[in-house]
Parts: sequence; C-alpha cells; structure tokens
Amino acid sequence: VRGRIFGAEALVRWQHPEQGLLPPNMFLPLIEGHRLQYALDWWVLRTAIRQAALWHADGLDLVVGINVSPSTIQYPDFTSQLMQLVDEENISTDLIELEIVESDAIDDLDAVSAVIRQCEDVGVHFALDDYGTGYSSLTYIRRLPVQTLKIDQIFVKDILTDQDDLNIVEGVIGLARAFGREMIAEGVENTEIGVRLLELGCNCAQGYGIAKPMPFTEIPAWVRQYRFPSEWIEVAKKLSAA
Repeated sequence: VRGRIFGAEALVRWQHPEQGLLPPNMFLPLIEGHRLQYALDWWVLRTAIRQAALWHADGLDLVVGINVSPSTIQYPDFTSQLMQLVDEENISTDLIELEIVESDAIDDLDAVSAVIRQCEDVGVHFALDDYGTGYSSLTYIRRLPVQTLKIDQIFVKDILTDQDDLNIVEGVIGLARAFGREMIAEGVENTEIGVRLLELGCNCAQGYGIAKPMPFTEIPAWVRQYRFPSEWIEVAKKLSAA
C-alpha cells in the first residue's frame, strides 16, 4: 500500500422531479438495450473525461473509473470516438479506466474482447466491475483482457463475520494473481475490513470507510485533507518488512 488516493469512480444519478435523487439500479435497467443507454454512456464518458482533464490542469492526477455498457462498446468506431474525445480534452489515457459490470450480459465476448484490446493498444485500460456477481465469472476472467478485477462489495463487507465471504474474497485474490490482474476491493466500510484485506494481499480498495459519494467539486479539498488510518499504515509496514 502506498497510502495515497489514486483514483475516483464516476457515478451517475438521476434527479427525478418527483422521486428525488435515484441510484443507477432504479433507472439503468429501464434503458438497457435502448438508444438512450448509448446516449447516456457517451454523456458520462464526456463529462468524466473532461473532469479528469480539469483536475489534471489543477495538479490533481486521479484515475477516473467510468462504467460503460457492453452494447455501447460494440458500436462501430467506439475506440476511435473515445480517442477523439481524449485528444479534445488533451488528457493522458493513464488517467482513464473503463469499467464493465460483470453481471451485465455480454452477447458476443469475442467482439467485446477485440474492442478492449484496441483500447489497451492506445493506452486505455479496462476493469471488470462487481466481480463475482455474474453467471460467467471464470469465462469472463479468461476471455476478457481486462487489467483490473473489482471484487464486489457483497462479498467484501462481511469478511470479518462470514467465513464463506472471506473464502470467496481469498479465492478472487488468488484468481487475480494467477491471471496477472490488478485488484480493487469494493465495499470497504470500516478500518478493520481494510486491515484484513491488506493481510490477504489486496492493497487497493474503495468504499464508505474511505469516502462516501460526493460532488466532483468537493473532491480536490477532500483529497488534500484525507489521511489514511494509522492501522493501515502499520499493517503495510509490517507486511513490507516480512
């Protein structure tokens, strides 16, 4: 562990005129496979990449994780359109990581894999989000050339009290190592979970134990004032010295 904030995930919300602020699971399924999903994906991509460029211009380099649907990835010229956007914002591809949700249906793994390889060739990395919740976990990790696995929070949040969840997380960490993937644990709700993950060999995490979702305008100030829990630093030092 390096004791630093290295990235942020772009989260989309819908300010509904009657129901208030809605999380993505309340509206994204309604537009799945619709042209509106494609339009929303590109709006999120443009907005997040532009924000990453603005942060970079202000001296804050954060890798921004951006979810994109498999159907959008398979549209013609996805890679060239993405790189045109990157060029327009004059941002390094090192500051962008696209995420595919592992539970999303991928009808054509070969086509999606080909686009991921095209993006990797120009420096844009991919992560497999919510890993462990889909129906084809082993197939996806074997056939999709993603760089990062994000262990789903449903398994991470209870590793201190549920042996089965602990075993699953250990197994995913072992898979990531075997396939040469980086890993990020989602659902780190408190310091103790972070300590256990460090002991298991997972050095990157996200969750409410680090920060809750916030407007992009608040992130620079939060990064400047954030301090890692002393327990994490101590465990990291012990593991480095072992």
